[in-house]
Amino acid sequence: MSLVSELPQGYQLSHLAEVDSTNEEARRMAAQHQTVPTWILADRQTAGRGRRGRVWESPTGNLMTTLYLPQAFDAVKAGQIAFVAGLALESTVRTLIGDGAAVSLKWPNDALVNGKKASGILLESAMRDNKLDWLAVGLGLNLVHHPADMPYPATDLQAEGAAQISNVQALTLLATTFDVFFKQWQSGGFETILRAWRQVAHGLGRPIVARLEKHQIEGIFHDIDEKGALMLKDANGATHIIDAGDIFFPDAE
Repeated sequence: MSLVSELPQGYQLSHLAEVDSTNEEARRMAAQHQTVPTWILADRQTAGRGRRGRVWESPTGNLMTTLYLPQAFDAVKAGQIAFVAGLALESTVRTLIGDGAAVSLKWPNDALVNGKKASGILLESAMRDNKLDWLAVGLGLNLVHHPADMPYPATDLQAEGAAQISNVQALTLLATTFDVFFKQWQSGGFETILRAWRQVAHGLGRPIVARLEKHQIEGIFHDIDEKGALMLKDANGATHIIDAGDIFFPDAE
């Protein structure tokens, strides 16, 4: 397997031995009006965050990175970039794992290996003039460690048979793959990304449980719509549009 040794043209690297959070570092770069798209890589995080305010465990050896994009986005386009990032993670994991494991994307954008979570994505930003002034695309990938006490199965790439790889090597592969999908999105729009996403979607057409803030809905994972929301069809045939929530697969072995 050949791994690239540098980032795609137009990006710079900020490699930190330790930081509170790579997303927080992106926020600081925005406050300083940094204008170059930057991949922020940390060997260790002391206050890593996941979705919905959860702690993201950040042991040395895993990939903890944020892409800082210093440009204005409307909220819809920012959400689309989460799917771009998800495809980049899935492709990166598939390359590192090889043919020996099943790799898929669990909505909204968790890369799964043999049905177990190996990554996470967290987008953060700040508003100005009714637009997102900048965007931080935080990505975590379990290369050699994974948490044990989770409400769903988790894993790391080495546990699933991948060769040992450094966080720098993993980042260069991820950054190159992201750039490919990002350019596809820029030229072909979100529909291009949705078509690719559906091809690697985990559990499409299968029973799911969507746990929302105050209740849960059971049904069939019918599709994702043109905005990236999950479409769940319940037992009565009604379709529910889910913008945010935790998805579980009751028939998972």
